[in-house]
Amino acid sequence: MTRARGALARQVAVATLAAVVVMAAGGFATMLGPWYEALRKPAWQPPGWVFGPAWTMISILTVIAAVLAWRRAETLAMRRWLVVAFALNGGLNFLWSVLFFTLRRPDWALVEVVFLWLSILSLVILCGRLSRLSGVLLLPYLLWVSFAAFLNWTIVGLNAPFAALFRSLNA
Repeated sequence: MTRARGALARQVAVATLAAVVVMAAGGFATMLGPWYEALRKPAWQPPGWVFGPAWTMISILTVIAAVLAWRRAETLAMRRWLVVAFALNGGLNFLWSVLFFTLRRPDWALVEVVFLWLSILSLVILCGRLSRLSGVLLLPYLLWVSFAAFLNWTIVGLNAPFAALFRSLNA
């Protein structure tokens, strides 16, 4: 294997491992039990089976985007920015699941999803400056979290103890 292929293989492996860790942690924090089933949800919410394939595709696209951006980053400082931006995003992604499902606080998750969305937008911009394709590959992630944020907003509004936040935000 050539040196360049070996470096690419390591980059793909590291990015894949990071994505798998984030998705596994988020999956572990996502407990779909009686509490979640009892929540009122909009009729337009996708069936549960859609979420796994959607997150899998987003993870694959994110790995590709990360590797493309990393390979175009010419300085150690830029690579550090990439690591920090992806690590922050992964932490926020995990935190949303903890807030919504583990702590059963969709209202807190609704506030947090703003920061998650901004972290994705930051990744789109940062990676897009290094590789246009990298930025484009992150757009489905931004769109999916935009949809998820609207779903989160709707669930908060439909469920009594959380609706007070919803009403204050709508005022």
